[in-house]
Amino acid sequence: MLTKLIFSDLFFIYAFLPITLVFYFISKDIRWRNAVLLVFSLIFYAWGEPVWIVLLIFSATMDYFLGRVIGNNIGKPAAKIALTVSIVMNLSMLGVFKYTGFIVENINAITGAQIEAPEIALPIGISFYVFRTISYTIDCYWEKIEPEKKYFRYLLFLSMFPQVLMGPIVRYETIGEQLAERKTTAEDLSNGAMRIILGIAKKVIIANNLSTIIGDMLRNDVSTFSIFGTWYFVLIYALQIYFDFSGYSDIAIGLGRIFGFRFLENFEHPFMSKTISEYWQRWHISLGTFFRDYLLYVPIFGRTRKYFGLFLVWFCTGLWHGASWNYIIWGLYFGLFVLIENLIGKKRMKKIPSWIKHIYTKIVVLVGFGIFYFEDSSMLGNFFKNLVGANGNALYDQIAGRSFMENIFLIVAAVLFSFPLVEWVGKKLPKNRKTAVITRTASIVCCIALLIVSSIMLVNTTDSPFLYLQW
Repeated sequence: MLTKLIFSDLFFIYAFLPITLVFYFISKDIRWRNAVLLVFSLIFYAWGEPVWIVLLIFSATMDYFLGRVIGNNIGKPAAKIALTVSIVMNLSMLGVFKYTGFIVENINAITGAQIEAPEIALPIGISFYVFRTISYTIDCYWEKIEPEKKYFRYLLFLSMFPQVLMGPIVRYETIGEQLAERKTTAEDLSNGAMRIILGIAKKVIIANNLSTIIGDMLRNDVSTFSIFGTWYFVLIYALQIYFDFSGYSDIAIGLGRIFGFRFLENFEHPFMSKTISEYWQRWHISLGTFFRDYLLYVPIFGRTRKYFGLFLVWFCTGLWHGASWNYIIWGLYFGLFVLIENLIGKKRMKKIPSWIKHIYTKIVVLVGFGIFYFEDSSMLGNFFKNLVGANGNALYDQIAGRSFMENIFLIVAAVLFSFPLVEWVGKKLPKNRKTAVITRTASIVCCIALLIVSSIMLVNTTDSPFLYLQW
């Protein structure tokens, strides 16, 4: 069977995407362009795992009709029933495919039962498209949007290949009007292509090489890591996740731009943050705003309950990432710090020196990545002990030290480019036509070089999927 088609794949870059673009731009009629984009989106999603396209189409079909029912019955019981059916149906699908084994394992652990946990394959992208379609029916019910009248436009919204597998979680209110009318300018093509190349480079040149460091370190038992080695490990893993996922988001946003869509940003240099609250306003923005808008302020037993809502948001944030307790602990861990910052208050937080806030935030974030990584409870326990040397381990070890020195240029580059380095340089340049031409030319040359280097590196890559495909 064919493997799943992904953005960081030579076949996608040099065959699938160019063919899609040729067919797309042959026609000037938006209806034909939508048809081309829909067909290629369904092919993309079905590639390697065609069975799951049935589930995607089922969800789209049901919510299209439920959205119409809601729109035709605003303020009536039928609208509330339709919304309830949509939420229950989609969350049930997500629960069955993603959490059945986890639930059975915990029932066995609590009761001593020996129920065999079923092995259910997880449809790729279900965590993302379920949230998109739920947001659509809720927004219809809240009268934030008008229900989509064209079925195939709604199916395109849900299945569009730039964002179907890993997001961003693009809401209908963001692109609803663009589904019916949009255009692609020369600037869209240029900026979109550059954004795609930047995303590919992030994944192939930086994230994949950071992944190799992680793999080399894990050849040794985690419990033997020195204090330096443990902190080094979570730093590399944090950078890997950032460049992997933000790289995918860049490609998705760039693809959307080429097809005339304006997707919202999903990452805004999160490691610049001085508080945990700010960090979550910059990291995986589409997920954070989803939970904020649809869960945080939901009335519970008749009224909004601030602290319970906060707990629910962070519990669900952790659980959404995976069927394992470490993800739940990870979500609640960040929720605790957000709560503490809320209790301190914005005014008092501002009085704390910036350098202290930066150090505090980086430590909390790095520890969080360790919690996120270790699904095994014993390994997670060793990780916590290693952070402060409670395992009796050394402060420094030669394996981690050698790895750091051998990869120093990659690590420095990753750290620097996780900050808005290019934007900072751009602001310092004089604003005139000559500078603009030079800057544009340099950007094009750099992008061509990045694409060539990434392509060469992909030739020898057998399988390097984006990390968030498993979540």
